Amino acid sequence: MHILGVDIGGSGIKGAVVDTKTGELVTERHRIETPQPATPEAVAGVLKQLVQHFDWSGPVGCGFPASIQHGVARTAANLSDAFIGTDIDKLFSETTDCPCYNLNDADAAGLAEMNFGVGAGQSGIVLLVTIGTGLGTVLFTDGVLLPNTELGHVYMENGIKGEHFASDAVRKAEDLGWKKWGKRFNEYISMMEALFWPDLIILGGGASKKFDKFKQQLTVNTPVKPATLLNLAGIIGAAVYAESKNRVVDK
Repeated sequence: MHILGVDIGGSGIKGAVVDTKTGELVTERHRIETPQPATPEAVAGVLKQLVQHFDWSGPVGCGFPASIQHGVARTAANLSDAFIGTDIDKLFSETTDCPCYNLNDADAAGLAEMNFGVGAGQSGIVLLVTIGTGLGTVLFTDGVLLPNTELGHVYMENGIKGEHFASDAVRKAEDLGWKKWGKRFNEYISMMEALFWPDLIILGGGASKKFDKFKQQLTVNTPVKPATLLNLAGIIGAAVYAESKNRVVDK
């Protein structure tokens, strides 16, 4: 099935039509600057522009930088606080005249990796950690997503939140070398291992591209692998999510 997948971010809103059976993009990716201020109405307007660009009339999946509960944004990161409490499934659907289904952006990336990336076919518990400005987390059990985990906010034994200790932003701000930072990150995923005993840990985000520079610092027993879909993961995962939600509606 072909679905329009959209990755909504603080600086850009990107979309492409995705074949949800293969995970391949069937159109070129199109990007529009995120409006400032990024209010619900303004972001919905850009989403409508994307729909018109692709001459699209079917389901739309959106990876959105917030915790999403039954289509309602419960938080807002890098967008207007006016999103908090907004039924964005309803707003985006009414604005675009297309059925729109939203999920957390990290969850979208996780769905892509579990369906078409390094997590494909993996049973048991899988934890994906996106290493960027913060530490985003996605948790699966036998391929089933537990949405909206915020495990980067968990306090470590040193009394510091995980993402305030071992994110890529912290590495840059404190000018840490990859080995020194890798030891910090190892402390974080060691705590995750002790809490969840995953069968696989997948690393996403910008720092995952430098996996070879810090992998020797990781002492966890769980296999750790870098994500493979990178910048396309959010678009692909959002499309996969919309396909699954639309199938339920059709029933």
